[in-house]
Amino acid sequence: MLKLFIALNILLLNLYACKGGFDSCKQKIIDSNSINNQQLQIIVEKNKRLVFSKTPPKAKILKYDKFLHLYLVEDKKGFRYPFRVNNKLTLGTAAINKKMVLEGKILSHQVGLNKLAKYNQPLFVPSILLNSCCALEGIVTPEGIIEKEYIDRFLKIRKVEYADIGIRVKDEKKLVIVYASNTFIDNNLFKVDDYILEFDSKKVKSSSELMRWILFSKVGSKHNVKIKRAHKILTVSSVAKKRNGGGFVSDTFLEFLGLSFDKTLHVTKIAKKAEKYQLVIGDQLIQINEEDIKTKEDILEKLANSKESTYLLFQRRQFQFFIRVN
Repeated sequence: MLKLFIALNILLLNLYACKGGFDSCKQKIIDSNSINNQQLQIIVEKNKRLVFSKTPPKAKILKYDKFLHLYLVEDKKGFRYPFRVNNKLTLGTAAINKKMVLEGKILSHQVGLNKLAKYNQPLFVPSILLNSCCALEGIVTPEGIIEKEYIDRFLKIRKVEYADIGIRVKDEKKLVIVYASNTFIDNNLFKVDDYILEFDSKKVKSSSELMRWILFSKVGSKHNVKIKRAHKILTVSSVAKKRNGGGFVSDTFLEFLGLSFDKTLHVTKIAKKAEKYQLVIGDQLIQINEEDIKTKEDILEKLANSKESTYLLFQRRQFQFFIRVN
């Protein structure tokens, strides 16, 4: 009897799966009300929804990821056939909403919290990325696709946090290279232009894979990283710190000191540990070590090349002033 009961439940849970392909997935989105008022509210358990929103949803919040604007919320109405995250090989995907199905594939994968995934087709927002069995592959946001690995981890972990060893990386000629290194992290031995070869004895094949290994590791964990610097092969030891920026949160390395910025480099948040700098909300960062900056990418570049001391020039109305941060 028990086996029959389990079999029947599995059958019911997969009522929509595979049969009918992507059209049945579109119907499932409609039936589950997983896109409501142009907001993603994906049913992921019988009485829980995964929400992507830049403002807190009007529901009981069970969990929140500030970096990716993901919420897990309670849904009292519920839905019998939740979406499952796909953990198997994907043969094909489609971006789907209540009206359209657009088949395609991931063109470039999500690189940590600094670059969301891109599709090989122009996407409509909001929509859900599914395989033909209606299993979740990602969610489509205005800035790109949040991939399934990040969604799966968010749903499984108790405490939402990410680890950081102080580097930002990119792919270059089939190798992974450091393009920015956080000088504010104690004993950070990485340098710009280091090639990352191995992470804890695992061969590094892409920046997307490496950043998952780093971000998903435990804060405080120790790691050995094999690198190529100039013509030398070295092994660098690193202790994972708590990640402070990235995704939809300011990421300039100055967050490590307690400072956050908007796109125009105005201060938006001052943590208690940064109060000593006597800044106020709205101060604008305009120079680092007497070099002009215009973007957050400029900040990363200048800080990565900073030596013993870093001087930041701020402007407050018509008044300009320096602060020293290390």
